[in-house]
Amino acid sequence: MYRERAAAAGGVVWTGTAGDGEVHRVVPDGCMDFVWDGARVLVAGPDTVAHFADWKPGRVFVGLRMPPGAGPAAVGVPAHELRDRRVDLEDVWPAGEARRLVEQAGPAPDAGVPLERAAARRTAAGAGADPVMRHAAALLSAGASAARVAEETGMGPRRLHRRSLAAFGYGPRTLGRILRFDRALAAARAGTPFAEVAAAAGYADQAHLAREVKALAGDPLSVLVGHSNGANRSTQWPSGSHTTA
Repeated sequence: MYRERAAAAGGVVWTGTAGDGEVHRVVPDGCMDFVWDGARVLVAGPDTVAHFADWKPGRVFVGLRMPPGAGPAAVGVPAHELRDRRVDLEDVWPAGEARRLVEQAGPAPDAGVPLERAAARRTAAGAGADPVMRHAAALLSAGASAARVAEETGMGPRRLHRRSLAAFGYGPRTLGRILRFDRALAAARAGTPFAEVAAAAGYADQAHLAREVKALAGDPLSVLVGHSNGANRSTQWPSGSHTTA
């Protein structure tokens, strides 16, 4: 079971409960998450390939999914340092501050609320999310090329790549590829024929779409759509609902 709500300061608070005999697939989406697993708070970095986990039935996770470019300001480290990783919050925050968040999340009726407050507090205390890179993410999400993003943000390709690594965990081309995949997956799950999905999402053809989906998610698009539970994972939760075994 999976549900989500909008987070007060942006992003999404999600709750997922592991079902019996399910292996969960988390596909790349460019996001970073804070995740409460019932005992500790974890930080999930941006993925480049699908992450799989097999959990005990009934295990509940609550997460705060921060959109591309927003995570580093709350987490306190560049995104590329956490790429394809899940780490304990104490590995990136002062131990006392991390323990306080665990103590707040445990008894909270909605563990997402203390996650939201802590992320907002950390973001406000620092430099905040980089607005230029948030704009870059919006352009890439709309299908813009890396060259166009560099032009519109006034950065050369090398500078854009460096700042993208810090903000997103990977370069602009990789983020664009991942966001295109997410658009395609959402359209396919809405019932759009795969050939139309490929054209609308900007793939050269349906074969190109198939190769990209297999590379990023580990299975064909038909499997991802067939195993959809109304969310965005295989017995999968939505892109961004990062969890750990």
